[in-house]
Amino acid sequence: MAPTEIAVIAPANPVPQRTLRATMQSLVLEGLSSLHTRRAYEQALEEFLIWLSLAASCSFTKATVQKYRAELQAKGLAPSSINVRLSAVRKLAVEASDNGLLAPEIAAGIGRVKGVRRVGVRLGCWLTREQAEALLRVPDVGTIKGTRDAALLSVLLGAGLRRSEAVALTFEHLQQRENRWLIADLLGKHGWAHGKMLQL
Repeated sequence: MAPTEIAVIAPANPVPQRTLRATMQSLVLEGLSSLHTRRAYEQALEEFLIWLSLAASCSFTKATVQKYRAELQAKGLAPSSINVRLSAVRKLAVEASDNGLLAPEIAAGIGRVKGVRRVGVRLGCWLTREQAEALLRVPDVGTIKGTRDAALLSVLLGAGLRRSEAVALTFEHLQQRENRWLIADLLGKHGWAHGKMLQL
């Protein structure tokens, strides 16, 4: 078997490996609404599929994915980086199975490959509830600038948006439902998670 062939994922009518790889990637990426997740999965899948094509045994199985995880750990990657890559690979197995490119039992086995356990303490400065509330009270809401700052702090702290998401907010994103404010993703335009709740 040539090193660029993939033994398990193979359609009934053979197609060039580059086309097959692009098809497999698109199966995963087209189902993602978040631009950030799509970008991370695209890179993860590209790395995995290149590694798979160069591996001694290039069949897409649970054992192969476990070997891949072990190699990522040996490289010293952070658990979060490894787990993102494994999530993309598990999603690939599900999509390949759903589209008839991979046997369901093999996909199920790949889905059971465990991620790397995170140990240690969180890095950075994390606010307590009291500190967050004190920070929200700092802006002077009697001024336009203070009102803007209070709104941005509420969005960042209350809804957990990224900074890039917060600065892209418009009035159309804000909706009120059942006396609560909601930041709605307008048809996935910005790739946000739908329905982030905002306590005001």
